[in-house]
Amino acid sequence: MQQQRKVLLVFLPSESGVDGARSIYAEHEPNPFFSWFNSSLRSIIKQSQFAIPPLSLMILSSIEVEGIEQSICDMRFEPFPFSRNWDLVGISVQTGMARKAFELAERLRSSGFRVALGGPHVTLFPDDCRPYADVLVQGEAEDLWKEVLEDLKAGSLRQHYRSVSFPDLSLHRPVSKKSLVANRYFTTNIIQTGRGCPHNCDFCNVHVMNGHTLRKRAVEDVADEVARFRKDDRRIFFFVDDSINADPEYAHELFSRLIPLGIRWFGQATTTLGQQHELLETFARSGCCALLVGIESIEPKSRIAHRKNQNRVSELAGAVKNIRSAGISLYGSFIYGLDGDTLDTPAAILDFIGETKLDVPGINILRPIPGTRVFDRLREEGRLLFDPLDITAYRYTFGQEMLYRPKNIPLDEFIGSYSELTGKIFSVKNSIARGFAAPGAKAAVLLFNLFYTHLYGLSRKDLQQQLGSIPPEKSILP
Repeated sequence: MQQQRKVLLVFLPSESGVDGARSIYAEHEPNPFFSWFNSSLRSIIKQSQFAIPPLSLMILSSIEVEGIEQSICDMRFEPFPFSRNWDLVGISVQTGMARKAFELAERLRSSGFRVALGGPHVTLFPDDCRPYADVLVQGEAEDLWKEVLEDLKAGSLRQHYRSVSFPDLSLHRPVSKKSLVANRYFTTNIIQTGRGCPHNCDFCNVHVMNGHTLRKRAVEDVADEVARFRKDDRRIFFFVDDSINADPEYAHELFSRLIPLGIRWFGQATTTLGQQHELLETFARSGCCALLVGIESIEPKSRIAHRKNQNRVSELAGAVKNIRSAGISLYGSFIYGLDGDTLDTPAAILDFIGETKLDVPGINILRPIPGTRVFDRLREEGRLLFDPLDITAYRYTFGQEMLYRPKNIPLDEFIGSYSELTGKIFSVKNSIARGFAAPGAKAAVLLFNLFYTHLYGLSRKDLQQQLGSIPPEKSILP
């Protein structure tokens, strides 16, 4: 009888932000109480609103091949189990975490483990990843991973598996939670209905990795999955699609089907939902409590410069008000520092938040992700503050460092204005007030606001520390 092969799928935490809420610089806290407080707060943040399972690894671990046993190691909660024998270790590589993934891969290979690398970074930059892997998995991996597992079983692993087309999401592919430790997470009810994005924003890599065509799962399959998940976890559901209302007819059919299940759910949508009145009503009736919407900018010049064309500035405030009037709380995501922004932009953002009563205003700094058009353009213009030839130099942080020079605002003035803006929005008083005023998911809104009060405090400190280390005219040219 052939021995069971053991495969471990690894998810890495980010350096800071919601996975750790720590300074990106060395922390030297002389007061033991504050050191304990910061450590405890990191743990609370990690295990509350922000801790959801890695869906990509849930999907892969659900693929069954006889003779293969798959497990998930979520390194937000546990160290890598070096003491066990693994026939293959698969690491999902995010571009902002590439350096950390490569370091782990090198350590594993030097210890005798075979390593497969996949995920967004491998899909976009396979040559960058090749030295660190025994196996590369390039592209959306549902079909590819089954090939990998079958070849592992047969003892014929190849060095490179590459998808030549996107997987057909209409095929029945049930997702299992069997590899999860349920009590680690705020919820295990993570659902994806489709992939791809018809829009063309230059700072986003979704359409680069997943295509411009919306590919959707069968409504029947999604509804069955929701009903099945609900049996063993009655907590909130997260629909992780980038725009759950991108296909209004599909969304209306799906969420109409979910009304009898009596679930509560969060998701991501465009502000266009505020003009899709029948769909908005269906969302509310199906249990939608809160949505993340990408406002990005209320400056017309910035929206044009970055191809954010899916809704008009003049319609944004009305759309936000309509959604909140339906009893749905909104996380409104802004990007300050786009190419049409000026030092007058923060005042306009504050006015917009005051007018619309946004429940959680997320004030982000532009992240020029390698592989996006904005990265290429900023590199050509010599505006990047990290080496564009070193892909691993890019990292994810919670607004804690500048990676580029804004077009119309000197760097020191930008950091000052960004810090002032986040300080005005995220005080304890304002955070508590937004929590009590939220039309839905009041507890979640309150927690998000209080956590962000802490996170933006870290951001302001780290940005000031970074500013002191950047010479006035320094930038790294391509």
